[in-house]
This record gives sequence, structure tokens and C-alpha cells, in this order.
Amino acid sequence: MSSKAINWAAIDADPRFQRLHAKKTSFLMGLMIFSVVYYFLLPIGAAYFQDVYKIKVFGPVNVGLLFALSEFIVAWTIAFYYSKKANTEFDAMAEELVREAERIGG
Repeated sequence: MSSKAINWAAIDADPRFQRLHAKKTSFLMGLMIFSVVYYFLLPIGAAYFQDVYKIKVFGPVNVGLLFALSEFIVAWTIAFYYSKKANTEFDAMAEELVREAERIGG
């Protein structure tokens, strides 16, 4: 790219950028809503469904402890899923915009 100034408003107005932003925003909002709901199921469940959380699975391990540990698994799964989606879909869309940035906003 040359050293001339880029017109960022023109890039922002480009339909490809708008599509990338909309897809990424809706995808991230979905992940965020799922994450928050799943996270708050632990304290809500512990407060209102104590009998379920006290069920022994094996030895001293109960449903509540397994659910708490599942939070880590779910968080890592979400991170892995996002990185795969970003690397395959969002990065390709962004790369196209980067290649065209000088023409679009020049």
C-alpha cells in the first residue's frame, strides 16, 4: 500500500465491510448470550435447584461440581469454535477488504 491517506468512511460504507461487520456482530452476540446464560445457570441452579445439584454422581462428586467444571469446558469450546469461524470465514472477508482498501478508500 502507498503512504497516501485512506478514506475510512468509504471503507465503512462498503457493502462487503457492512456484511462482515453484521455477520461478526450477530455471531459474537449469539456466543455472548449463550455464555452469559450458561454462566448464570450455576448460581441460579445452586440457589433454586439445590436438590438437583446435590445428586451424587460418584464418590464425593455431585452434579453441581460437574456443572461448575463444565463451565471451563464450555468456555474453551466457545473459544475454539470462534477461532475456527474467524480463521475460515471472517478473516477471508477481511482479507478481501484489505486487498481492496486502497481502491475503496483511496
